[in-house]
Amino acid sequence: RETLRQVVDPELDCNIVDLGLVYGIAIHGAKVTVTMTLTTPGCPMHESIAWGVKNALRSLEAVEKAEVEIVWDPPWNPSMMTDYGRARVGLRD
Repeated sequence: RETLRQVVDPELDCNIVDLGLVYGIAIHGAKVTVTMTLTTPGCPMHESIAWGVKNALRSLEAVEKAEVEIVWDPPWNPSMMTDYGRARVGLRD
């Protein structure tokens, strides 16, 4: 998860972990699969964010293969964000 904090949603200027977009990480040997969503199904940064996730993971010495699975269920909502994420995008409780 710490490595995935390098991947920033450019529209919101916040990393995907604190936005609550990462639903799961599966590690099988040298292969890592990230299950995640995006803030909206029509997100124009879809490919860029997925590429960023793969690139960040491949930068880790033990990772040989990285995959990203985009899912829409459950749908993302702002309550999934961390306190840092909410503060970063200007949302207050």
